[in-house]
Amino acid sequence: MEPSDKLVLALPKGRILGEVMPLVRAAGIEPEAAFDDPKSRQLEFATNVKGLSIIRVRAFDAATFVAFGAAHLGVVGNDVLQEFGYSDLYSPLDLDIGHCRLSLAMPESEPNTDPKEWSHIRVATKYPNLTRAYYAGRGVQAECIKLNGAMELAPSLGLSKRIVDLVSTGGTLKANKLKEVEVLTEITSRLVVNRPAFKTRPQEISYWIDRFREVLSNGAEA
Repeated sequence: MEPSDKLVLALPKGRILGEVMPLVRAAGIEPEAAFDDPKSRQLEFATNVKGLSIIRVRAFDAATFVAFGAAHLGVVGNDVLQEFGYSDLYSPLDLDIGHCRLSLAMPESEPNTDPKEWSHIRVATKYPNLTRAYYAGRGVQAECIKLNGAMELAPSLGLSKRIVDLVSTGGTLKANKLKEVEVLTEITSRLVVNRPAFKTRPQEISYWIDRFREVLSNGAEA
């Protein structure tokens, strides 16, 4: 493959990065040494593939970089895809990593009520669009308070009795005396591509889609 100009792959920081890098490496992409140096403040990294670089950004920002064409491919959770609904993102592959769920939780001391009986709820969440759409589909008006972190503090400090947040093991909820009430959606991370770039550079981008597909089918041993 001889790229006409640089391709950029956007990867999310944090927990997902550790899960996705075996797939990235199995696909034949090895970033420069600084990528694995915890002291490095670099954000863009050259790779062993001529004309392909990696950027390491926040999970929400990975979607934005790809949607607006600053990156051509990326790894994004379907929670982010649903929250932003970017029309210029195409998601050809579920990478089967980053498993968790987006759930509604409330204090353990609150009485159990059937969510189907609600008509209005107030929720603190990082996902206001997704939350409003989910509950609107059930005829419930969701008043969303946007928070970017420390969601579990909202009930104890009187901001909102209910939160919608990512849940993996449920340990954080339990530690903050919260209980999981219902799951809005199951989450995995996806390979996404920029649609305009896919139209103008189909051969190059299809190559990497196929490489990741092969890795998945071979159990990351490609």
